Amino acid sequence: MTRIYGGPAAFAREALAGFCDLHAEFVHPVDGGVIRSTRTPEGKVALVVGGGSGHYPAFAGYVGPGLADGAAVGEVFTSPSTARIVEVARRAQHGGGVLLAFGNYAGDVLNFGAAARQLATEGIAAQILPVTDDIASASADERAARRGIAGNVVVYKIAGAAAEAGYDLDDAVRVARLANDRTRSLGVAFAGVTLPGKSEPLFTVEPASLDVGLGIHGEPGISTRAMTDADGLARLLVDRVLAEAPAGAGTRITALLNGLGATKYEELFLLWGRVARLLAEAGLEPVAPIAGEFVTSLDMAGCSLTVSWLDDELERLWLAPADSPALHRGTVSPADRVTAAPRATRTDTIAVPAASECSAAAADRIAEVLSYLAHTLAEAEAELAEIDTFAGDGDHGEGMVRGSRAAVEAARAAVDRGAGASTTLLAAADAWAAQAGGTSGALWGIGLRTAAYEFSDDTAVSMPQAVRAARAALNAVVDAGGAVVGDKTLVDALEPLVRSLETDTADRDGARRWADAAAAATAAARDTARLTPRLGRARPLAARSIGHPDAGAVSLALCATAVGKALAQ
Repeated sequence: MTRIYGGPAAFAREALAGFCDLHAEFVHPVDGGVIRSTRTPEGKVALVVGGGSGHYPAFAGYVGPGLADGAAVGEVFTSPSTARIVEVARRAQHGGGVLLAFGNYAGDVLNFGAAARQLATEGIAAQILPVTDDIASASADERAARRGIAGNVVVYKIAGAAAEAGYDLDDAVRVARLANDRTRSLGVAFAGVTLPGKSEPLFTVEPASLDVGLGIHGEPGISTRAMTDADGLARLLVDRVLAEAPAGAGTRITALLNGLGATKYEELFLLWGRVARLLAEAGLEPVAPIAGEFVTSLDMAGCSLTVSWLDDELERLWLAPADSPALHRGTVSPADRVTAAPRATRTDTIAVPAASECSAAAADRIAEVLSYLAHTLAEAEAELAEIDTFAGDGDHGEGMVRGSRAAVEAARAAVDRGAGASTTLLAAADAWAAQAGGTSGALWGIGLRTAAYEFSDDTAVSMPQAVRAARAALNAVVDAGGAVVGDKTLVDALEPLVRSLETDTADRDGARRWADAAAAATAAARDTARLTPRLGRARPLAARSIGHPDAGAVSLALCATAVGKALAQ
């Protein structure tokens, strides 16, 4: 259990503030995360890492000379939003381009990918690198679908050293990809993880058992087996990781034994002795191996083993000097230890175009509908969290509430400034995405923003416009996330909603049409219980979700129902 917290919703923000105060010699706080407080030469490639909170020292703990230039930080177990990533990258970049590195999770892929595209429009070259080291999360034939766990640290260290050595962006990406391609990890859990403010863990491990293949967000493992002693655990981890050795990779490796939050250092040291012996018996030569807490999961009990096969270049970069709150290697040049003021960022002032009286009235109505929707989601937060625990990390309800409340605030602020329907919904969309984070936050932001472009600041919102907006939103969500009907995602509820709106041509008021469409979405969301997830975080745990509906589909159906009820008032 996470026992020290103020308000659970403020846990990530308050923890980051304390971290920045303690480590001012390394980091400056900025909107969305942290950047280096040390002097950095112009023209250098900036490495920006990131992910959700709850994994310290990932991700802010790896900001410093020889490592990352910035870290974008999301809420607990939630991807940072596109807006947060962009802001951190703007502040961290030095004119040499930006390498965005992160664990391969759906929300991170969406948000870091969108951030790279936005940075490019601002003239900042950016490339992404999802880390895919977790051998338990997909087969060897699907390596690109694997998630990132403690192997992140190896990739960050090598990419950061390359950037520090003066590699250009393409070369830094090349060597980071090589490190990722040669890195394998496997984790085990002895006990589950409990989020701040919660009394029950996201999952439990049977007594005298261990869960093999856990994820760092508390996703249950792929198999459960009887608890074993240190010899058996070392054998399990080493054998499975070495079975995935890259072809022709050689004998020089580095290894990382990682504690997940509640496993003591002494336990890791004891286990390392056995791991080291097995690696030597396999003919491998560890180069500067490390053991400790590197990518944690709040109070989860467990550990993971990472092995990365080195060539001459990778070994040189792995051994290069680095200095950060969480990882130190060699001696960093004194010149790099001089703190520097944070780089100024551009300030975006969102203009509010003049709106017609009828569009301003429609904007006010949009704000009212969003308020009704947010209230509905708040009432369903616990239900959505419970559904999400079967194949996710249980935070879906919290993210939807956070995003919808931010959307309401942004919409009301826009209305107060005289905005029309399109501008108001655009403001709501951006606020939803920025505050919700994660996959759902990104997709809701994309969908609402696309819908907003079907409206106008000059005219009222008609039912045909609303139907076109729903279709445009569906198309945009499918394009961004890649899901189709049957994948067990929110698309399974959104598609029948849109289809019902498009086929219902009866001459009746919009509220009744919305109510019928929402009923279709609700039925479809309920039917996702029989589906097997094929995308996202739930995919590796497909069997566990059968018999339970998809949380994203359920929340979308709830929102559709709320819109219908709001329109009827």
